[in-house]
Amino acid sequence: MNIGIICYPTFGGSGVVATELGKALAAQNHNIHFISYDQPVRLDTFTENLFYHEVRFNNYPLFKYAPYEIALTSKIVDIVKVHHIEVLHVHYAIPHAAAAATAKHILAREGIKVKIVTTLHGTDITLVGKDKSYEPVVTYSLQESDVVTAVSESLKKDTYSFFNYTGEIHVVPNFIDFQRFNKQPKDHFKKGIAPNGEKILVHTSNFRKVKRVPDVLAIYRRVAAKIPAKLLLIGDGPERASIEEECRNCAICKDVIFLGKQEAVEEILSIADLFLIPSETESFGLAALEAMACEVPVISTNTGGLPEVNIDGVTGFTSDIGDVDKMAADALTILKSENLTKFKAQAKVHSLKYKLENILPLYQALY
Repeated sequence: MNIGIICYPTFGGSGVVATELGKALAAQNHNIHFISYDQPVRLDTFTENLFYHEVRFNNYPLFKYAPYEIALTSKIVDIVKVHHIEVLHVHYAIPHAAAAATAKHILAREGIKVKIVTTLHGTDITLVGKDKSYEPVVTYSLQESDVVTAVSESLKKDTYSFFNYTGEIHVVPNFIDFQRFNKQPKDHFKKGIAPNGEKILVHTSNFRKVKRVPDVLAIYRRVAAKIPAKLLLIGDGPERASIEEECRNCAICKDVIFLGKQEAVEEILSIADLFLIPSETESFGLAALEAMACEVPVISTNTGGLPEVNIDGVTGFTSDIGDVDKMAADALTILKSENLTKFKAQAKVHSLKYKLENILPLYQALY
């Protein structure tokens, strides 16, 4: 098939999943055309049936902001015509599904038919989509899609709750590449970070308020007050500066290491003992799954799709949002030598349910 994939090109979960899905489909001999304003960060290989089309847009003086949605719609129309695209798989409702719906109508007027698969990833529904100024467009985009999928049962329920949409929503969970995400022998690296056998806690995110990075620091402080521990913070974003400032004024935080954005996250996860994700909302929790695949148990909140990924008492523990005391206590329970090996093994076993080869056929059937 000729399939167009529209996604954000960033490190966020939706862009990562969309890119990995496209690469896997190309390996199955489908012709895959990525359409975005920049090359997706995970699009690190090209084959004869894998293509990238850049959406270019000019910011004319007439406009306060560049009209990306219009440029995207026009690009979709062009790519469908030239490359005979049969299915547009759009990731994230705003603005991708809306642009695809408009393009679909433009093409129909010229006698060209194209189907739309819209995958909802989370904040396009739980945050942006709830904004009353966007709600009519999101509803319209869902109604104009031929297939709608959500990455968790939680997100499916939220979609029905927030929008006047009565069509079927297929739950197709996220997946990861287990050739990449697995525990690697990095003992020399671990020795460099924790030379005295300190436990290594890891958090990775885009450092937005919704990720509750201050809670990560609060959990770490409580753990480090009881046992020797290091905290590795991966990523960057608006909350990073304030967290760094707080750490400069905290004696116990001398062992907090800011690593910034990292391509080889799996190498860092390979030396970790525990992963912290105390988010206010996560419609799936892809970062937690990547950690589990590297044999790292998880401390998370019980919000959104996280309980579907992080099984309480099995792969780690879940807690109410903001309950850093319980999260720290649970972290100390996991980190006990008699418990850690068990939790690591259980995290790995559960993560295997999300193999690409288990998820890819679900999308192919929908196409």
